[in-house]
Amino acid sequence: MPVPTTSPSPALRLHLVTLGVGDLARACAFYSAMGLEQRDAGAEGVAFFMAGHVVLSLFPRHRLAEDATLPDEPAQRFAGQTLACNVASEEEVAALIARAAAAGGTQVKPAQKVFWGGTSGYFADPDGHLWEVAHNPFFPFDAEGRLTVPKKAAS
Repeated sequence: MPVPTTSPSPALRLHLVTLGVGDLARACAFYSAMGLEQRDAGAEGVAFFMAGHVVLSLFPRHRLAEDATLPDEPAQRFAGQTLACNVASEEEVAALIARAAAAGGTQVKPAQKVFWGGTSGYFADPDGHLWEVAHNPFFPFDAEGRLTVPKKAAS
């Protein structure tokens, strides 16, 4: 696994995703019910969960906006982004969406076959963050559970 570099031109890596939430306790309960392990980073007012090889951070929405020096304006439309979780089988797509709904989320799109040859569906967490759940037979998992994407063919 590549080690973060201190060179003048480091490569972009994704290590942590922070979601702005309206109710930290409710969000923590939801992500715990979804099977993520909460970790203690010694910081109050923020929560950290292990999400595979990425850390999911939950932070009060107004404080996250303040930290980014942006106004806190709740999204009332599609924001042009989703989080995604790939699973090992088609059946797991529907099961994970159902688990999210049972934990307080909302099913947005039920699991269904999609044009690219896999199965996909969507749910929103209690704060409206959109998650895609997909089974992609063309992107297998490696021995450590990481998603692999085939290399682009030389042109």
